[in-house]
Amino acid sequence: MRELTDQEIVRREKVEKIKALGIDPYGHRFDRTGFAADIKAKYQDIPHDEFENMDDTATIAGRIMFIRKMGKASFFTIQDKTGKIQVYISVNDVGEETYELFKSADIGDIVGVTGKIMKTKTGEVTVKCLQYTHLVKALKPLPEKFHGLTDIEERYRRRYVDLIMNEESKNVALLRPRIIRCIQRYMDGLGFAEVETPILTTLLTGASARPFITYHNTQELDMYLRIALELPLKRLLVGGLEAVYEIGRVFRNEGMDPKHNPEFTLMEAYLAYSDLEGMMEMTENMFQTIGREVFHKMNFNFGGYEINLEGPWKRISMTDAIKEKTGIDFKEEMTVEDALKLAEEHHIEVQEHEKAVGHIINLFFEKYVEDTLIQPTFLYGHPIEISPLTKKNPEDPRFVDRFELFIAGKEFANAYTELNDPIDQLERFEAQIAERNLGNDEANDIDMDFVESLEYGMPPAGGIGYGIDRLCMLFLEQESIRDVLLFPTMKERK
Repeated sequence: MRELTDQEIVRREKVEKIKALGIDPYGHRFDRTGFAADIKAKYQDIPHDEFENMDDTATIAGRIMFIRKMGKASFFTIQDKTGKIQVYISVNDVGEETYELFKSADIGDIVGVTGKIMKTKTGEVTVKCLQYTHLVKALKPLPEKFHGLTDIEERYRRRYVDLIMNEESKNVALLRPRIIRCIQRYMDGLGFAEVETPILTTLLTGASARPFITYHNTQELDMYLRIALELPLKRLLVGGLEAVYEIGRVFRNEGMDPKHNPEFTLMEAYLAYSDLEGMMEMTENMFQTIGREVFHKMNFNFGGYEINLEGPWKRISMTDAIKEKTGIDFKEEMTVEDALKLAEEHHIEVQEHEKAVGHIINLFFEKYVEDTLIQPTFLYGHPIEISPLTKKNPEDPRFVDRFELFIAGKEFANAYTELNDPIDQLERFEAQIAERNLGNDEANDIDMDFVESLEYGMPPAGGIGYGIDRLCMLFLEQESIRDVLLFPTMKERK
């Protein structure tokens, strides 16, 4: 049994006193008519003297965040989901019994107030309490007023306290769903259908990642939590849905850092008869739509940079970007031995399963280019070895029609002109198995059902995936993914 603090003991004693008055310490339904921010906005510009001739009332509810007791009259502040508002309470207005009940209130308690709208001499919109209702007794005190939760780890672990104490955290929590709704409206307006696909799967496909493994008791079957959304959505293109997207949780058994959480929200979209160019246009317009409609601006501070979302965004091939930084032209034909020699000269370590020209090109990109792509940039022309689900470039089959969107040196989207050749697709899957045998534990499985679906014919298509959490980090100007997730994955307390 944990030991209670003095404050916690006193609060528990008050619970018993409230019960003795015939009041439920944990309250019941309470019908309110207004919210703090709306009331303040409506009455803020009305002069103090005009309130004497007004009889406007409101019923509000929220958590007590401040109390200044002054004998037979007091001020306190309550906070609801929109913000804080001041309340004036007097024994002359509510009576001795109710005022005594109020005097037993603590910061953190939840109460309801019905009263008249007034303005103090200092100009603060205030509710003059005519009816006071105790709703919930808080048994634990809130963190010290001016500091809140200063331990960042504790902020994430006890998000409920963080939301009470930090206005910014609450704003982030409320703006994130507005971003997602904006995306949904945008996609719906383009004629896409939002769909749902299975979270549990028996195959690792759609991305390069290690999975979380679970077990189906009835079927005695090992299963994975999905690492991507791709292959089920492309099956829907085969079925004739033509324009589909999903916003859903995916799970990757990887480390945690400011950019990664083991479970995160991914959006993938597929459009029949489109291609890489179509995905670029859709992406640029979507980001700009979010900026305009949700935030009413195009410049955002992110990653230590001021990011400008105005178009047109830069487009550059991976090989050209590497050539700009190193002088090496990977468009030229070269052997694996030539590429390995270049890697050695540039102190780039190459794993056994990476001993292919395409993988080495990607290693050069990661070392010399990725961190330098600050303003929105579409980087295209990836090597075939790192893109098992992408259509080959018709002019140079060593590369594929794929792009990644980079902002502030971070990847925000990954798009393909989708591979719809079932024979080529099977060969790519088989190459992934060969990589796994060489030690790549993130290689894809062979999904024969997907190959079979392609044999029925999938239309030419463009497809794209967006990390929704990272997208929210940009628009909400947050530096850690944990700040845009209400409940990030945390290490166990030691």
